[in-house]
Parts: sequence; structure tokens; C-alpha cells
Amino acid sequence: MSKKHLKPFILYLLVCCCLLLSGAGCKKVANDKKQAKNFEFDKEYQRGPLTVHVRLDQTKVTIADTLLLEFETRIEPGYDVTIPPLDNVFENFGIVDWDNVGSKLGENNTVIRTCRYKLEPFVSGTYSLPAFTFEFQSINTPNDDKHTLATEPIDIEVASLLGEQRAGLKIADIEGVVALSSKPFYGWVWALSAAGLILGLIFWLLRRGRQAKKPVRIFRPAHEIAYDRLRTLVEQNLINAGKMKEFYERISDILRHYIEHRFDLKAPERTTEEFLAELSFANVLAGPDQKRMGEFLQHCDLVKFAKYTPTTEQIQKTFDLVRDFIETTKSQEKKIDVTGIKSEQITEAVNT
Repeated sequence: MSKKHLKPFILYLLVCCCLLLSGAGCKKVANDKKQAKNFEFDKEYQRGPLTVHVRLDQTKVTIADTLLLEFETRIEPGYDVTIPPLDNVFENFGIVDWDNVGSKLGENNTVIRTCRYKLEPFVSGTYSLPAFTFEFQSINTPNDDKHTLATEPIDIEVASLLGEQRAGLKIADIEGVVALSSKPFYGWVWALSAAGLILGLIFWLLRRGRQAKKPVRIFRPAHEIAYDRLRTLVEQNLINAGKMKEFYERISDILRHYIEHRFDLKAPERTTEEFLAELSFANVLAGPDQKRMGEFLQHCDLVKFAKYTPTTEQIQKTFDLVRDFIETTKSQEKKIDVTGIKSEQITEAVNT
């Protein structure tokens, strides 16, 4: 191609690329707008510092569909909100999946939290999702009474897959009896016997060739592992290094893993509200201990998420609370398998 024709050709390619990129951008914007309109039901409720959005992707479904229920809470600084548990709330729907999307900062330093639940209907008919009650209170005065914000029921219509044909369905009669063959066939007996002999021979050969001895399992009590992690945390001297958030993340993680190993509660995978709700139903701690646990976790959340700066006295009180809780609840019966793990690696092994 000559230089005379090369320049128009390059210009043509550049124009085509620009058109393709602009088309892709338009498609992405269109998809974003479509995603923003996925909720058929979207209602806002507001009381004092709390605003709640209740969203539902559809109000008319078939028995084979699922519903997406979303809670979005927006709370002003200095307040904390508790999302109501939905374990035993629904009579005609089951929770097949849920997702704690997480928290983020909104305008004027408000905290926005989103939770989603995927529901499936049990039977066809017209039902109502119940009203949900959200509790909120001031962080600075936790002993004051809690305030509540209640939503409204949501009507849901669940249609049958059969539709109008359901009334005309008839069950066919059973077919006639089929006679069995009079001659027994024993070929399957010989096949099973031969397969059993072959499998037995393979198992015997594998067992005979396996000379390695089984390792001796090593177990340590849950409180000893927690104490090791506390000593490591003190040696790292995170407070003097100005790593306040990392210190509170570590000490909260130590207590949550100790509770998981000591009481078989999934503390690390739960949010503070979910863990405290599970702790109240588990009935493993006395009332005063549950209250101290709630105050400790909420104090840690303030430092980790609300950028709250604690005093030296509060830091020492936090460390003493964790240490004393482990001391008063320790047990030699609850042990963790630490086979093949060095003492300095126990912290990483427990976390994984």
C-alpha cells in the first residue's frame, strides 16, 4: 500500500475504534440503569436519625421463582442500628441464601449498611411478608432505652406453574401387573463376587505397601492458644506504633476465635449484631457476661469503622476484659488440633 493511501486507511481504523468504544460505554451505562431498576417494591421509612429502605425485586412470582429482599439502613453518626433477625419470621417462605453486603460512609458521615435475602415460596397463594422492626440507640449512652422503627407488611402473590390447567388434572389409573420371568438369573451374583475379590486384593496390596506410620496428633486447649496470641500482640507494640485500628482488629479476632473454639460458635464469620443474637440463643454465657461482650465488640467496631480514638484507660480496659474472660471460661476439655504446627505458627493456623 502506498503512502498516499496509508494515511486515510489509518484514519478509518481510528474512527472505527472510537465508535466501538463509545458503543461499549453506552451499553455499560444502559446495564447500570437497568440494574438500578431491578426492585419493583422500594419504600423508605424514617424515624429520628434512622432511615430504612425495604426493597423487593418482584411482588408476583411463580412457585419456582425466588424473591430478593433487601434492607438498606442509613444511621447518623453517634447511633447504632440492629437489623432484625429473620430466622423464624416467615411462615410461607424459606431463606435459601443471604448476603451481608457491608457498610459504607454516606453523606454527612452517615453509615449505610445493606443486607440481602433470597426467599423461595413454599406453596402458591397470596401471602404477606411481615412488618420488620429495627432497633437503634445512641452509642454514647448505651444504657438508655432503645428506639424502634417498624415497616409495613408487603403482599406477595405466588402463582402455580399449572395455571388454569390445575383444576382439570386427572390421575391416570395404574397399569396392569407384569409377570416376572420364571427363570432366575444368577449372572449378577458372579459379577459382584468377582468385583469384590478384585477390590479386596487391591486393598490388601495398598495396605501392605503402606509402611509410613500415622503421625501422633497433638492437641492444645483453646485458652492456651488465645494466651499465646495475646502475648504476641503485646510484643508487637502496635499502640506505640500508632496502629490503633490494627490493634483492635487483632484483639477482637483473638476473642472471636477463642469463643469459636471454646463454645463452638461461629463468631469470626458473623457481624457483631448476628453474633450477639446467636450468643443469646446459645445460652452459654450468663447475662452480665453477654452484656460485657456486647459492649466490648461495639467498642471495637467504633475504632475499626467509625475512626473513634480510645483513651489509654479504655485500651487497657479492653485488653484486661479479653484476658479475664478467657481466664474465667477456660476449659481443658476444649482442645484444638495443632499437629505439626510450631508455636509461632499457631496464630496463622487458627485463622485459616
